[in-house]
Amino acid sequence: MFAKDVSTNEGAKNDLKKLFGGKMVFETPKPIELVQRLIRMATGPTDLVLDSFSGSGATAHAVLEQNAEDGGNRKFILVEMDQNIAENVTAERVRRVADGYDNAKGKPVAGLGGGFQYCRLSEEPLFDATGAVREDVRFDQLAEFVWFSETGSGFGGHAASPLIGVDTDNRAIYLLYNGILKDRTSGGGNVLTHALLADLPTHDGPRVIYAAACRIGERRLAAANIVFKQTPYAIGA
Repeated sequence: MFAKDVSTNEGAKNDLKKLFGGKMVFETPKPIELVQRLIRMATGPTDLVLDSFSGSGATAHAVLEQNAEDGGNRKFILVEMDQNIAENVTAERVRRVADGYDNAKGKPVAGLGGGFQYCRLSEEPLFDATGAVREDVRFDQLAEFVWFSETGSGFGGHAASPLIGVDTDNRAIYLLYNGILKDRTSGGGNVLTHALLADLPTHDGPRVIYAAACRIGERRLAAANIVFKQTPYAIGA
C-alpha cells in the first residue's frame, strides 16, 4: 500500500481545508482513502463502524463514501471528547459531506447522502451501580433517555407531561416517574393502575407506558393496545 493509493496526512489536511472553505480546522486528519480501504476490506454493506477517537470525522466520511460507492447501508458511531471539535469539526464535516457544500472556490459539491444524529453524553450516568435510576435524576432527563431508547431520535416531546411524545409509527410513549403526576405513593403516580390509566392523556393508537410497576392485567393491556415496560429494567432493552 503506497501513499499514491491512499493519500497522506498532508493530503488529508488539504482535503479537509477544501471542505471548510480553505480553513485549517484540524491538524491531524486521517486520509479518507486509507480509512475507506480499511472499511472496504473489513466490513459488509450493513455493518456498524465504531470510532472512539473520531477527531475530524474521517471515519464517518469514509463510511458515506463507501456506501455511495457500493450501495451499502453501513452505519457509524463516532465519539469525540472535545465538545468544540465534536460540534464544529466532526459533526460539521459529516453534515457537509452528507448534504453538500461549497468548496474554497465557492463551487457547490454534491453531498453523498445519508445523515447522522448528534448526541451529548450526560456528565453522570443515569443509573447507579445496581442498575437503579439515580435518585437525583429528573423526569426530563429520564424522558430523553426513554425517548431515544424507543425511537433512536432526539427528544422533542413534553418534559412536563407523562405523555412524552408520539413517534413516526403513531406510538404514544408515556413515562410515569419522579412524581410527574404529583403522587409518589406505591399505588400512585409511578405505578400504572386502572385509575391512573383513565387520567393519562389520551391517544388514538398504540401506547408504550414506562412505569415502576403495573397493576393491570395482560388482557386489559392488550385490549387497550398498551405495551407496559418496567423501569429501570426495560429502558434500552
